[in-house]
Amino acid sequence: MHPLSNQKPAVATVYVAAMFMAVMDTTIVNVALPSLGRSFHVGSDRLGQVSIAYLVSLAVFIPASGWLGDRLGGRRALLGAIGVFTLASALCGSSATLGELVTFRILQGIGGAVMTPVGLAMLFRVYPPAERVRISSVVAMITALAPALGPVLGGVLTTYLSWQLVFLVNVPIGVATLLFGALALADHTPARPGRLDVRGLLFSGIGLGALMYGISEGPARGWASPTVIAATAVGAVLLLALIPVELGIAHPLIDIRLLRNRMFAYATALYGLASLAYFGALFLAALLFQNVMGLSAIASGLVTLPSAVGVMSGGQFVTRALYWRFGPRRITATGLLTMAVALASMAQVGPGTPLWVLCLFMFGLGIGVSFVFIPSQAASMATVAKTQTGHASSIFNAGKQLGGAVGVALLSTVLAAGNQTGATGNDLTGYHAAFLAAAAAATLAIAVALAVRDQDASTTMTSPHTAS
Repeated sequence: MHPLSNQKPAVATVYVAAMFMAVMDTTIVNVALPSLGRSFHVGSDRLGQVSIAYLVSLAVFIPASGWLGDRLGGRRALLGAIGVFTLASALCGSSATLGELVTFRILQGIGGAVMTPVGLAMLFRVYPPAERVRISSVVAMITALAPALGPVLGGVLTTYLSWQLVFLVNVPIGVATLLFGALALADHTPARPGRLDVRGLLFSGIGLGALMYGISEGPARGWASPTVIAATAVGAVLLLALIPVELGIAHPLIDIRLLRNRMFAYATALYGLASLAYFGALFLAALLFQNVMGLSAIASGLVTLPSAVGVMSGGQFVTRALYWRFGPRRITATGLLTMAVALASMAQVGPGTPLWVLCLFMFGLGIGVSFVFIPSQAASMATVAKTQTGHASSIFNAGKQLGGAVGVALLSTVLAAGNQTGATGNDLTGYHAAFLAAAAAATLAIAVALAVRDQDASTTMTSPHTAS
């Protein structure tokens, strides 16, 4: 058996690689959608299925990830999920019809739904609280770099090569990660999770899946669409019904009792709300840069890339100088305020705005994101027992995924409503209103940050000069 300390670099390497594939996949595909439509001879109204199938699959299977990790052991669950994701990516790249692609995207979502929460749980099992800020900064960099890099890479591959490579690019990364993980990861003795909570799986999986579908389809179909109303209502009702079901059994699939843990609940909310503003803004910026400012997909991605540079720069500052001195409360509040200022500044741009100014605003957005993502993730499980990290990771990741989906849907809706007041679809009114809505979301989240108690995260606030 490998000593626990020797597992740190192995677990971190496998998890970061898995995160990179999963997060980049959410944005790299969007650039290829027009080419997919031409290749499969389908209209833009059907192309949304490619993204929605992946998001809904994630939502349905994330709740089961904690139980699977405990049942199979972290190593087998993580490597199995990476294998499924890699195989599905290869199948997506070989799809001959839209139906095949949508089916394989569902399979890809199953792999992504399991590998991200299980990997995070393993990461926090091998890294003690005092070292979680440092590793969280690495994870936050990947979380920000991957979606910002996705449009650039997707644009290059689609423009100069083929849309198939947008999916096939995951294959060498996945195979290398599998081989490394098989050699380096230690076996983890499975816990005794009890019998599978079937009712919890049905209520949470169908509930989250229906809600994610309704949120994703709302901007395209219209929020008054019977399909959207029905899906959103079914999802909300099932998730509300899940609460008494899970509280009434000894070994629930979704341990809602974890939300009584003040630090975990606030950290999950902060990460979800920041994801709402950040991923929604990245989606909005790509549309603004291409549809209004006339940039190519590649140029649009390059202008967005400074947001990732901001996360990496801010992450070093948070990790080395700020977190252990000030704690998560003030840092996350400052980060949300910085995000709000950057997003409000984006609401002032137009076709004549210099590109360097856009890059500066995106860089500022990234700085703010690093101030929220890193402390939130580092402190999230400071008061959660190791035996509960699998369940906690499932809830944390579900909140992050839901936050990103809500952000895209919310800003898309505001964009559409605002553009109805303009003369053309390229009118800036909707874009400015949507960026202001994102700024408002970040500002409102400051109240959550100020409710955090730094003493709850004290075990993670060790100086990097003294942490082992």
